[in-house]
Amino acid sequence: MTLVTGAMLASDALTSGPISTITPLHQSPIPHAEVVRLLAAWTDDGRADDLTEHEERYGRLPSLLPGRGVRRHLLIDSVRRAGLRGRGGAGFPTAEKLTAVAAAKGRAVVVANGCEGDPTSSKDHTLMQLAPHLVLDGIAVACYAVDAADAVLCLHQGSPALEPMRAALAQRRDPVPVTIAEVPPRYVASESSALVNFLTTGAALPTTGPRAAERGVKGRPTLVDNVETLAHLALIARYGDEWFREAGTQQSPGSTLLTIGGAVTWPGVYEVEYGIPISDALELAGGESESLQAVAVGGLGGTWLPVSVADELPLTHEDFAALGLPLGIPSIVALPAQACGVAETARVLRYLAHESAGQCGPCMFGLPAVAEDFALLAAGRRDRELLDRLERRLGVVPGRGACSHPDAAIGFAASALSAFADDVRAHAAGRPCRWAAQQPWMPLPEEAA
Repeated sequence: MTLVTGAMLASDALTSGPISTITPLHQSPIPHAEVVRLLAAWTDDGRADDLTEHEERYGRLPSLLPGRGVRRHLLIDSVRRAGLRGRGGAGFPTAEKLTAVAAAKGRAVVVANGCEGDPTSSKDHTLMQLAPHLVLDGIAVACYAVDAADAVLCLHQGSPALEPMRAALAQRRDPVPVTIAEVPPRYVASESSALVNFLTTGAALPTTGPRAAERGVKGRPTLVDNVETLAHLALIARYGDEWFREAGTQQSPGSTLLTIGGAVTWPGVYEVEYGIPISDALELAGGESESLQAVAVGGLGGTWLPVSVADELPLTHEDFAALGLPLGIPSIVALPAQACGVAETARVLRYLAHESAGQCGPCMFGLPAVAEDFALLAAGRRDRELLDRLERRLGVVPGRGACSHPDAAIGFAASALSAFADDVRAHAAGRPCRWAAQQPWMPLPEEAA
């Protein structure tokens, strides 16, 4: 996947240290895209900075030794004023996590989640390959903020980020050493409670129980944060909360890495301001490569939106919440008009049902049943009870699972019934998908496609 970024952030926009600018591979005049922070180290050949170059570009971190640098509570207060929200999908306020872990009893653990289990997203892998030291800076800042004794970077087995992160770690001597844990490459294995469970018991399965902030890895208070979130934390520690808020919106400040795929000219990873309309984001990727009917926003547990709805919808937590939708993982997949959204949804649901932990009824029975109904619908199987049965199943699964996996899958399925209503009615009337041999558009692992 080609890396492309929106536009340049001038170095004089920063008041507390040096930062370089870059020339994007595909320059865009869109005002909302004029922010490059995390990917400021990007070069034409995609070479990551070594530690010396990294510190020359961004400036050195403030001292992370007690008594020499900013006090922990002041650092957390700055993160709170910045309004940093998690970039892993849930969008939870980072300062609240830091506060909870810092206040808990016992020496804390920091877990950096770089697994990136959703196949629609490449942002975390891109960030770790091109700016590994920024991620490690963020881990160091988080360790200082919560007084952690241990830090773990979780990556999936075979991750393309393994070697860049190992190479970067070899150049550093941080106050809290970072170890790398290789997690089984399963979709649900990167869920936060699954990571805590894996680091405690060796089983990468989601769990219910106390919050990780109170009782996480081996019973210790644990901060679990996405690697992009931590990279933003490193920038806030350097440049402050006011600088961070110069981009984005009041409730969704800052920039974010956005993966854009599907029927666009330049699929890739882009750094954009929160608040950019979806139509402008697609223009960053060179625009549609063919006429579109819908976009999938937020990953496999996200939402299908018709283009007529999506075009001017800003990418912010508040604008999606106003529609009753989660923003989810920062990813967009553009679906062309000639594709079948019902068939694409059936593929995704089959994958999600297969990837469940199989620990509760909704995953063991609910998701496979919904996936089968969608497969029958896509095939045009004439069944008068199919839609009623599907609607009933979509209504009983949410809220009953051991983790959020079934709820997210059901939300994605429900959005398809609305976004592709005409095709749903046609298939239910016995007309099979017009494009039985269509090119798949939603990116899934080969064995699941």
